[in-house]
Amino acid sequence: MPPESGDATLQLSRRGLLVSGAVAASALVVAGCAEGSESAGQDAAPDAAPIMGDDIVAFDGEHQAGIETPPQAHVALVGFNLKTKTTARGAKALMRLWTEDARRLCTAENPVGSLESELTQTPASLTITCGWGEGFFAKTGAEKPEWLGDVRKYSRDKLRPEWGQTDLVLQICSDDPLTTAFVMRHMTRASSSYAETAWVQQGFGHANGSAAKGETARNLFGQKDGTVNPHTHEEFMDQVWIDEGRFAGGTVMVVRRIHMNLDTWEELDRAARETATGRKLDTGAPMHGTDEFDPVDLEARESFGLKAIDPSSHVARAHPPKDHPEQKILRRPFNFNLAPSPDNPGQLSNAGQIFICFQKDPTKQFEPIQARLDEQDQLNTWITHIGSAMYYVPAGTSGGSYWGESLLET
Repeated sequence: MPPESGDATLQLSRRGLLVSGAVAASALVVAGCAEGSESAGQDAAPDAAPIMGDDIVAFDGEHQAGIETPPQAHVALVGFNLKTKTTARGAKALMRLWTEDARRLCTAENPVGSLESELTQTPASLTITCGWGEGFFAKTGAEKPEWLGDVRKYSRDKLRPEWGQTDLVLQICSDDPLTTAFVMRHMTRASSSYAETAWVQQGFGHANGSAAKGETARNLFGQKDGTVNPHTHEEFMDQVWIDEGRFAGGTVMVVRRIHMNLDTWEELDRAARETATGRKLDTGAPMHGTDEFDPVDLEARESFGLKAIDPSSHVARAHPPKDHPEQKILRRPFNFNLAPSPDNPGQLSNAGQIFICFQKDPTKQFEPIQARLDEQDQLNTWITHIGSAMYYVPAGTSGGSYWGESLLET
């Protein structure tokens, strides 16, 4: 809270005490104090914090928004399958319709035909990101990237069909839960002639303003999650954005739904939790370091001569090998925390993570990283992957164009 707000609160508190004393003495004094308080409130109004609900993220651009955009507080990730009757022409019509509506919603404009104009006035950094699964390419006849397909099943996966691959995905993010819910409803309704909803994954992160700008968010295990993400334009170009060929300007989204067993994780002491992750819980620093962004040194030793970072820790297993520095991804995860399932009597929590990552080529980035983690990672004791999907995210748009137009109109 800014100092001005704190001072105003303190002044009102003191006046409240004065008013209370004056009530016992004279009703006239009470009236005078009330008038003074009203005046003070009016004087304090110009110092009020800006309304973050008015924040707008540009919709059009070289790349789709919602990727390089700082993570918002809420996500609705929606998977769709095209209806059997939907033709290639219908799929193109859906892209035009979705893009037009998304462009309006993200700029606080009411989509054509919508009767809920009041619900479009709080964009709160709204972004809507569209991805295409392999099935969308098959339906439209468009040339697909050679690496696009189902995410391979790893040995520890316990995948559930209800969280599987779909033809399309929309990632709807906003700092306001009402906006997120309304936009999800609108985009789902708009697609009803062409596609059916397969699943909805709703999640959350830190509320806007609850953490310093740029601070790494924490997951439900208490870890800072995303420390090694790209931060500069050069890093995003190197790791995330496809820079040549027909698919330039786009990227690849991988979604993994992860169940986190908080009940057994919380049985560990802090030292055991840090050993499993390979980082200090308070600062996020590697076990040999003091700052979150200290470079990871897998050969660093602690005072007894043992490796400071356990070789089977999450950090050690996820770290790119020296001969494969390209094995890096942008992590953009959200938490979920649902009511305990009636199918699991005695369960204290039903929580986890919607793991979303972006990269140029999943075969060179996500897949080798996940293969190492599947082979050995201490966190596997407390996490289970229950959903998996992969999508190509087309390049951004300019005014009047629609998602993937250059791929569908050739």
